[in-house]
Amino acid sequence: MSLRARTLAARSREEDGFGLIELLIAMTVMLVGVLAIFAMFESGLRQLTRASNVTTAAALADSEMENYRAVLYTAIGMTQTALDAADPSYTGDTAYRAGGTNQPNEAVTLGSSSYSPTQTLTGADGRSYRVDTYISWESVQVTGGTFSGRAVKQITIVVRKDGDDMARVTSSFDQSTGQ
Repeated sequence: MSLRARTLAARSREEDGFGLIELLIAMTVMLVGVLAIFAMFESGLRQLTRASNVTTAAALADSEMENYRAVLYTAIGMTQTALDAADPSYTGDTAYRAGGTNQPNEAVTLGSSSYSPTQTLTGADGRSYRVDTYISWESVQVTGGTFSGRAVKQITIVVRKDGDDMARVTSSFDQSTGQ
């Protein structure tokens, strides 16, 4: 055997098991990459689900607001009994105004049932959403910065799912519009 062959044989003996270590490192790097891709997909699925819930909640809020636009101005309101029956989380919202500004009026009748401050509706996605309706009376500000004293009814509809606000829609109704 030549000197060159003996040197190559000696070197190959020194590298025994090195290929196995390289393979182990390569597999670890690939595992980290694959786990990162799975995490990205899982995060994407969560965001898609949330976007779907927000879209459905916005559609429910718009639909409920359209129901109010379909009734006469004088019929918009809630009974004190309905407000008293609402759970404590209803009064904790920023749209709720304590001290009589949620002035009860005659109960609104939309469709076949009397309207309540809190209700559970099923969205187009088949999931249940909590819909809270707040009605308050606000003064109208006229040009020049003075208040005319004329009150409008401000309706805020908040749609929640699992305790999170998904949609919030506010609209004002003036008696001069007739609706």
